[in-house]
Amino acid sequence: MIALFLSPVYLLVNIYILRWLMRWMGACHHHFKKKWVRTLIITVYMLVSFSLVIAFVCPPGKLQRILKFISNYWLGAMIYIVLVVIIVDVIRLILKRSRRVDQAKLASRRTFVLNGTFCIILIFSVCLYGALNARHIRVTNYDVAIDKKAGDLTSLNIVLAADLHLGYSVGTAQMKQMVQKINAQNPDLVVIAGDIFDNEYEALDDPEELVRILAGIQSTYGTYACYGNHDIQEPILAGFTFHSKGKKVSDPRMDELLAAANIRLLRDETVEIADAFYLHGRPDYERPGRGITKRMSAAEITSSLDPEKPIFVIDHEPRELSELADAGVDLDLCGHTHDGQLFPGNIVTKFFWENSCGYLKKGDMHNIVTSGVGVYGPNMRVATKSEICTIKVHFNS
Repeated sequence: MIALFLSPVYLLVNIYILRWLMRWMGACHHHFKKKWVRTLIITVYMLVSFSLVIAFVCPPGKLQRILKFISNYWLGAMIYIVLVVIIVDVIRLILKRSRRVDQAKLASRRTFVLNGTFCIILIFSVCLYGALNARHIRVTNYDVAIDKKAGDLTSLNIVLAADLHLGYSVGTAQMKQMVQKINAQNPDLVVIAGDIFDNEYEALDDPEELVRILAGIQSTYGTYACYGNHDIQEPILAGFTFHSKGKKVSDPRMDELLAAANIRLLRDETVEIADAFYLHGRPDYERPGRGITKRMSAAEITSSLDPEKPIFVIDHEPRELSELADAGVDLDLCGHTHDGQLFPGNIVTKFFWENSCGYLKKGDMHNIVTSGVGVYGPNMRVATKSEICTIKVHFNS
């Protein structure tokens, strides 16, 4: 319901942006002052800025997909439009009070046009970079040592992926790239730490092709996954979900897609692999769902396991790190944060998470949080990266 409370703010922000745009265009050329031109510009702007609302009420179909596509880019663009315009306006107000600045030049039409042109070029450049950057998946490497024996294994090559957010912004093209990069790492084990879907199964561009692509992941011991907070059928508006009062319910087609792609979903359960190590997949912290009213505590996860063997956990959100470390978990693999996805979000998230992205040693436990493969909301990444993580685990042989 946060989206409803923020709607007046969203409206005021767009009025502010539109007013600024119309003033700049009018200063650029007198043709932009003509009534029919101004009406056309305002109409186009309103359609783009409210595409997310129109898409929300549209029935599933091609029109909704187009509107969602537009709105996901607009959300990212609006963030930087607001940031740039506010910063420039603040600078202008400061200069207006300075006696050293030529006030006539500062207030001139030429200065206003040049400043507006600079702002538009800057905003366009940042957004273009963000859109392209989001589609380029990188590989981040980690090396960890666990002072335990793992059967006959001396090392294990794990590939961690998370936050695919398959939907309107992420589809078959990015999954092909992801699978190619995963297979290039020659993994022994592949784990997907939640948010595989982006709330709406209907948003998938080609479910059958996605199954074929994901089934192409190659590893020695297979692909395992846990669900995150977005692996549920819920409507989204401006990146906000409308939570249902009942239990978290995943669309059965989500489960079927994973099963068809040979991805084993762990529902608060542990598997022992190669008689060498354990892997436990935790349900989502916020709403475990799927018949799970209360997920197992860290101590409950390890209570029945052989502590002499390495214990790995995949958990969508990087929470309860101290509890997991105290319980004897050796490696905790997470996602969820996106590393903030868009600047300055990558700075803000550091204040909310003990490990917002990257590596953290907690006691004897290694915690790794990936910034994720896909995007949520704005279809851009600025000052962050889309990634998979390769984790080379060395055992005490």
